[in-house]
Amino acid sequence: MVRTEKLREEFAQRLAQACKDAGLDEHGRGMALSRATGLSSKGVSKWLNAESLPRPAVMAELAKFLKVDPVWLQLGITTGENSNVSNFRPYTRGATYPVLSKVQAGAWNEAIEAYSLKEIDLWLESEAHIQGEGFWLLVDGDSMTAPMGLSIPEGTFVLFDTGKEATNGKLVVAKLTDFNEATFKKFVIDSGQKYLKGLNPAWPMVPINGNCRIIGVAVETKLRLL
Repeated sequence: MVRTEKLREEFAQRLAQACKDAGLDEHGRGMALSRATGLSSKGVSKWLNAESLPRPAVMAELAKFLKVDPVWLQLGITTGENSNVSNFRPYTRGATYPVLSKVQAGAWNEAIEAYSLKEIDLWLESEAHIQGEGFWLLVDGDSMTAPMGLSIPEGTFVLFDTGKEATNGKLVVAKLTDFNEATFKKFVIDSGQKYLKGLNPAWPMVPINGNCRIIGVAVETKLRLL
């Protein structure tokens, strides 16, 4: 029993360290891990609190999401041939993309428009395959927070690809001609009519007919401590 408790405690420490290195703050990491593994937040909290250990298949998903060595995450040892350290985690830096304000995103056209990329203070990396130009937006408000199923709460960073086709059901960032800011919504086509729809059922669908420009399609989300 003592040995099992020690294994859980050591795993919880490595998991917490991996989350911290991945930019997940203490308040958001439970939700992020739950979303990455498809398991309940209650189950995830047991890992973080050293109350249980993930199954091997789930351990592999965690390691992939956190970009760490799965053997290190599970056992605290490395798989390198000549390694003599116990916390080595191989890491390859991905491409980085700017985090824009909603106003900047609304003006986005190819690489730049109406502002300089040199003025962007925050850049986040991603290993996603981007077909056009990429940029991140920080979700503001509760229009994409759903009571069940897919939910993207306020404080989530979303990566958009300007070269990806906006098809029915995709999550997109769009700019209505009547507003100066971009909006993040689900793109819906119903009987030929196009709409922007929040994941929050309290938000009504907004019909679009030539009064909207789709700027990019969402390809990745992440929570990060600013």
